[in-house]
Amino acid sequence: MPVDAVSATGPSPEEYTGTSAKQTVKRLLQATRPKFFPASVLPVLAGTAWGVYVAGQFDISIFCLALLATVCVHAGSNVLNDVGDDTNGTDQQNDERIYPYTGGSRFIQAGIMDAAAMARLGISLLAVAAIAGVILLIVKGPMIVLFGLTGVALGVLYSVGPVRLSSIGLGEFTVAIAFGVLPITGAAWLQSGIVDPAVLIYSIPISAWVAAIILINEIPDVTADGASGKRTLPVRLGNAGTASLYIACHLIAVAAIVQLTAMRLLPLAAPLLPIILMLPALKAAAGIKAGVGDRNRLTRSIESTLAIHTLGSLWLGGCVLSMLWWPIQGV
Repeated sequence: MPVDAVSATGPSPEEYTGTSAKQTVKRLLQATRPKFFPASVLPVLAGTAWGVYVAGQFDISIFCLALLATVCVHAGSNVLNDVGDDTNGTDQQNDERIYPYTGGSRFIQAGIMDAAAMARLGISLLAVAAIAGVILLIVKGPMIVLFGLTGVALGVLYSVGPVRLSSIGLGEFTVAIAFGVLPITGAAWLQSGIVDPAVLIYSIPISAWVAAIILINEIPDVTADGASGKRTLPVRLGNAGTASLYIACHLIAVAAIVQLTAMRLLPLAAPLLPIILMLPALKAAAGIKAGVGDRNRLTRSIESTLAIHTLGSLWLGGCVLSMLWWPIQGV
């Protein structure tokens, strides 16, 4: 999407209203904010790559069930987050959002779907995830319950309920776990039956890149979040502090990959792309410091951050799979 087309607007009701099957599907899909689905799909791909490398075989049915469950939890969490932010008043007063990247789907505020319909959609998506989880439970055993319940709990508690982790400065850490450590280790375990320190280290880069996405996406929402009592890290740290934390996330990702390479668990070239990606990350951090005062620059920074996550995740999974054909000598 061109930068000039991005503004503090929202979806057009005329585009999504209608009773036809096509319009209904389009409305329900866009309410889940599918633009951000790579944040759940890519960790499953990366974790599966690790599990396939460890096990030496690929179970495609288990992979498909894991992908379905993870994406449905993500989609349901997005929808329930919109309900939570509407209930506490955050989205109504968010005039500095950069749609469609920040400020939620805006479906409730635009009158496309009411809060009750959104809540039903969110719960339905979590129910589909639960069905996929039950099938995995039958096939793979009770360990899947731990992964599944943890994922659903993090997704729900992020924005609704008495805790609302996003309001107490734990939202970013929660998302890093829910869209990094959890799906990567879970997908790896489903293929290999093993969760060890190595796969936990392997999950750190994608977790850090996801945290960076959340941090930069929260910048345009700082005023509205602060006014509604949603004390995210950008609200607490300000633009400069958030920019420093953002850079730290990318450095942590590089450090974890270097560590895995030193342990001879990734090929020698593995740190190359993540190090190169530090350049757009530094530029994006400058966009965070500028804040909503330069909306075009901040929008480009958000898009760069999404690209870093996508490229880095695919690269990481590719590096693991490459070792199936070109194993590191001596390992």
